[in-house]
Amino acid sequence: MKIPVLRIYTIAYLIFLYCPIIILPIFAFNNSTSVAFPLQGFTTQWFQNVWNDDQLFVALKNSLIVAAATSVLATLLGTLAARASTRYNFKASAPLMGLIMLPMVLPEMIMAMALLVVLLAMGIKLSLFTIILGDVLICTPFAVAILTSAFQSLDRSLEEAAYDLGEGPFSTFMLVIFPLVMPGIISALLICFTIAIDEFIVANFLGSGEKLLSTYIFGQLRFPKYVPNIMALGTVLVGVSITLLSLAEFFRRRGIARTGAKDSGGFL
Repeated sequence: MKIPVLRIYTIAYLIFLYCPIIILPIFAFNNSTSVAFPLQGFTTQWFQNVWNDDQLFVALKNSLIVAAATSVLATLLGTLAARASTRYNFKASAPLMGLIMLPMVLPEMIMAMALLVVLLAMGIKLSLFTIILGDVLICTPFAVAILTSAFQSLDRSLEEAAYDLGEGPFSTFMLVIFPLVMPGIISALLICFTIAIDEFIVANFLGSGEKLLSTYIFGQLRFPKYVPNIMALGTVLVGVSITLLSLAEFFRRRGIARTGAKDSGGFL
């Protein structure tokens, strides 16, 4: 009796998880301003409205700047932290890693409010830069978690062999370790990029009115006539996300094939 129950639960869970994603394109091509059944007809008008919205492109440009800067900085900091925690043993290792991972469990609103108070007290003007600072704080723990696993799976004998052949610490990292952890770095970059481009609370508190994709969507959802446009935009974003995920899986498998490691499963 356990197997049918588990199968039913799995199917119900997948339907619950992916039903909103399936509904997005259905209503994105529906010729009606109301999101309701029955469907009225087929149209591409909402995609045209999105394409002709200049404010959307401003928000998209700002979001791409924030997401790109955040993903690079968070992945860089995550790489350094993960490397230090897996390679070296020092007394303050556990407390420091706990502080780094703390933003994963703290409410984002509390962190955003605290950052807002600190930045205003320091006289720093709210801008895209302050949004990047907040997003880096949130994304770095995710990068650390992914890259710690990548560094822990490395064969230490490869590093020792490089030292025996006369390589220094930096050249060993760049020639041996870096290529092996590249799939983890790509994964961290994509995760941080996705989190940063979707982040609303930090953008709302630290943006001072700067247009970002998340704040743009939130503002448009307040008006029922713009909901179909958001459905069309959501469909495009889902397509982009699937493309990025496919690219990440491609590079992950390429890295595994290069090192000869066993593939234990990936994104797809």
